[in-house]
Order: sequence, then C-alpha cells, then structure tokens
Amino acid sequence: MSIGIVEALHALTPKSEWVVRGEDYAQLTWIKDNGYSKPTEEEINAKIIELQAEYDAQDYARKRKAEYPSIQDLVVALYDSEDKSAVDEKRAAVKLKYPKP
Repeated sequence: MSIGIVEALHALTPKSEWVVRGEDYAQLTWIKDNGYSKPTEEEINAKIIELQAEYDAQDYARKRKAEYPSIQDLVVALYDSEDKSAVDEKRAAVKLKYPKP
C-alpha cells in the first residue's frame, strides 16, 4: 500500500474538511478547518514518509496474520491437546518465516 496525501491529511487534520484532486498539493482546497490550520506541503510530505514507514514496519504482522491458524482452529485446540500441539507448531513456523524486524 502506498500512503498519499489523503492519508496524511486525515492523520494531521482529522476533523477538517477539504477536497484534493489526485496527489497534488496545489489541488488541495481547504473547506472548513474545525480547529486545524491547513498544513503546508512540507508537513504533508513529512507525514506521508512517517505513515509509510509505520505501514512498512508492520509488513511482517500482516503476513503472519494471513498464515496463522483460524479462530475455529484455535477453538478446537482448546479442547484437544493434539490439535493444540499442531496449532502451536503452525504458529511457531509462521513466526520463524516472518520474524519481527
């Protein structure tokens, strides 16, 4: 996922109202501030970089989530020790495959 001006504006000015066309700061129309001043282009670019770094840092977690055992598998494992061992092994393999940075 690529973070852009819209995500940055939502993070910087969550209650303000604005319209932007594309990813062009020049096309940003400030409608209602609701206590927030219009951020500068530099502030928006800095926030984009920050949000993209946060998103990228969580890549391992998104990959783990896709491969972890399902909730149903976990519920069954609560009642069956053999299933619990299998779930534990699967989780350990996923953690090994996608380690925390």
